Amino acid sequence: MQYRRLGRSGLQVSELSLGSWVTYHNQVGTKSATEMLAAAFDAGVNFFDNAEVYAKGQSEVVMGEAFKALKWPRLNYIVSTKFFWGLDRDGHATNRRDTLNRKYLMQAIDGSLARMQLDFIDLIYCHRPDPHTPIEETVRAMSDMITQGKALYWGTSEWSAADIRAAWEIAERHHLHKPVMEQPQYHLFHRTRVEQEYARLYDEIGLGLTTWSPLASGLLTGKYLKGVPEGSRGAMESMSFLRDGLTDPAKNAAVAQLAEIATELGGNVAQLAIAWLNKNPRVSTVILGASKLSQLQDNLGALELTPKLTPEVLARIDAIAKPLAV
Repeated sequence: MQYRRLGRSGLQVSELSLGSWVTYHNQVGTKSATEMLAAAFDAGVNFFDNAEVYAKGQSEVVMGEAFKALKWPRLNYIVSTKFFWGLDRDGHATNRRDTLNRKYLMQAIDGSLARMQLDFIDLIYCHRPDPHTPIEETVRAMSDMITQGKALYWGTSEWSAADIRAAWEIAERHHLHKPVMEQPQYHLFHRTRVEQEYARLYDEIGLGLTTWSPLASGLLTGKYLKGVPEGSRGAMESMSFLRDGLTDPAKNAAVAQLAEIATELGGNVAQLAIAWLNKNPRVSTVILGASKLSQLQDNLGALELTPKLTPEVLARIDAIAKPLAV
């Protein structure tokens, strides 16, 4: 496992990390989460990603219980959470969801700290942009969380390059804590934002990336080549919106071709897809997701494949995947 600086910060994150979206509470309980966190940590993973909205707050609870059971020194691991959607979806939800206003944010951090049983959270994100709240209000609230010692670094997730730059410039102008990182979707079939839209931000403001969905919600594992298997993410009713993409004939044909390259290199297509992301020097860490220990261990095998991705191999991968990418 190698470690990379998170943008221009001094914080070093493992090149592969472990996230909890979809899995924790829904598919993975505290016992299994503890086992997977321990296995990831033993492999060198030091960053664990979460969000307030995952499983309506229960994902944070599960991860917090796992940390408590593992009794790791707090200096040894990095944990994140994200704010925007809120937890209260019933009744009069003004200022309680789909916002980045100061009232919501300042209460959201306290809720996450309580659920995760932590004194502070290392990385906090604005989970989506909020066009109805002035960016300066959001920047000041996120900066204040750091000043108050409730968080250490802040960033964004799925923000436009223009909004990220605006937030950074507001922070620069008012001597506030600047956004350090962005968490975008990034995989072989989803590339434009990371490779083009953000291109100038890496050098100009030192943007770091903690990327999510490396396997395109499972498409890049090859498990959907013959339809939607039982027990898969695509079979979950709550994930039904993913099915058309997961069963896309052209992309699955490309996955079959990529699997041939992976076999030549001594790995599988999932490992190849993760290794491809890992080769991008702009990516600080690739967030993995796993519903069972064997799946996590298999994905960590991407570390062995990464050095085998020569320029020639990368060109072959691009020839297959890039025409289908957005």
